Amino acid sequence: MDHRSPRTSELLSAIVTAHSAERIGVGEVVHALRNRAFGLSLLLLGLPNCLPMPPGIPVICGVLLSFVGVQMMLGRDELWLPRWLASRTFSRSLLEKIINGALKWIRRFEGYSRPRLIYFSSASARLVLGGMVLVLGLLLLLPIPIFGNLPPGIAVCILGLGLVERDGAFICAGIVATLISLGVMGFLSWILFQGALAYL
Repeated sequence: MDHRSPRTSELLSAIVTAHSAERIGVGEVVHALRNRAFGLSLLLLGLPNCLPMPPGIPVICGVLLSFVGVQMMLGRDELWLPRWLASRTFSRSLLEKIINGALKWIRRFEGYSRPRLIYFSSASARLVLGGMVLVLGLLLLLPIPIFGNLPPGIAVCILGLGLVERDGAFICAGIVATLISLGVMGFLSWILFQGALAYL
């Protein structure tokens, strides 16, 4: 039985079905996320980095994630967007591609998730998690080709799912994934740096 209503998958599906226009405003999506804006924002910004997306999307996600991370570190209860960002729009087809591509995995996650280790989703813990989200957002800005955006994207998704379902076990898994991402991205950056030196 679901421990909460609505579940993450239901909220994400509702975002798509509630908008029939070809263009959707960023502010509209954040408003639809309601009191789970931080966790679902992490999920929505992490998912594009785990799926085939047009070039430039990881950079946009990285900037937005950094913005979300800073607000988490400041202890905000609600996600605030400046007017210039809230008024920006994106295509409905892009949102559908992101959400529909992830629903299968999210529903599988929901079968195992439940509120536990509540401390890791508490207000005080979110301050630390915000710092990790900021770091992951900055990692997405690194110009690492091919699968360079995948490790931080996966880590962000796990953290987002854990937060929105208040599942401390998955938040812990997200912390581990973040540390792995730092190691992988550091290694890839070192390889690129050594390659650049070889051409000098």
